[in-house]
Amino acid sequence: MAGAAVILLPFVWMLSLAFKPRDEIFSTSIQLLPSRLEWSNFIFALTETNIPLFLWNGTVVVLGILVFQVMFAVPCAYALTQRRFLARKLIFGLVMIALMVPFHVTAIPIFLGFAQVGILNTYWALILPFIPTAFGIFLFRQFFAQLPSDLFDAARVDGLSETAIVWRIAFPLALPAATAFAIFSVTTHWNDLFWPMIATTDPNLATPPRGILYFRDEESGDNVGPLMAAAFIVTAPLVILFLMAQRKFIQGLASGGIKG
Repeated sequence: MAGAAVILLPFVWMLSLAFKPRDEIFSTSIQLLPSRLEWSNFIFALTETNIPLFLWNGTVVVLGILVFQVMFAVPCAYALTQRRFLARKLIFGLVMIALMVPFHVTAIPIFLGFAQVGILNTYWALILPFIPTAFGIFLFRQFFAQLPSDLFDAARVDGLSETAIVWRIAFPLALPAATAFAIFSVTTHWNDLFWPMIATTDPNLATPPRGILYFRDEESGDNVGPLMAAAFIVTAPLVILFLMAQRKFIQGLASGGIKG
C-alpha cells in the first residue's frame, strides 16, 4: 500500500492541479482538494492548443508501430521455436544482444539515414525505427516455445502452409502474449518524447508528449493548470487501455516466463 501510494502520488497531484484555479496552484500552502473545480483549464487545453490533433498523431504512430511490429515479430518468433534451420541459436543470441542496445545509441545514425532519404517530418519517420523489435520477438518466442510441436505437425498434415499456421493457429493462441506486448509497445511509444523531438519539427505531426510542450509561456512560465489538464487527457487513454486488458496482460507475462 505504501509503495502504491508513492507511485500514485504524482498522478493524484497532477489531477489536483488540473482542477485548481491559478491562485491556488501557486499558493504557499499544500492543498490536495481544490476549493472549486476549474473546468477552464480543460477548455483552454482543448481549444488553445490542438490536443485532438496530438492525440490523433499519437494514435496513428502507436498503432502503425504495433501493427508492423506484430507483423514481423510473430513469424520470426515462430520460426525460432517451431522450425529447424542453421544458425537458429545464433540468430536468437543476436536478438538477446539487441535487447541490451538502447535506442539512443542508434538514434543519430537513423536520423542521418532518414535525412538522406528525405522522410523526416513524416509519420514514417516516427514509425520505421521501431518496427524491428527484439523484445517482441523474445516475448512471442517464449510463448511459442510452450506450444506442442504436434499441434503444428497436424496442421501441416492437413495441408496448411507455414504462413497459415502462423496466423490461423499460432497467433490466436498467443493473444495473451500479444496483449501484454501491445500494452508495452503502446505505452512506450505514446509517451516517447526523445525521438519525435529529433525526427519532426512540424507542429502538425506532434505526438501527445511533444504537444504538451506548446503550453510553455515565455513571459510567466509554464501555464500549469492547462498543462496538467492536458497531461491528464494524454494519460487517461493509457490508463483505460490497461484496465480493460489487465487480465490478459498478466496472463501474457506469466505464460511468457514459464519456459525458456
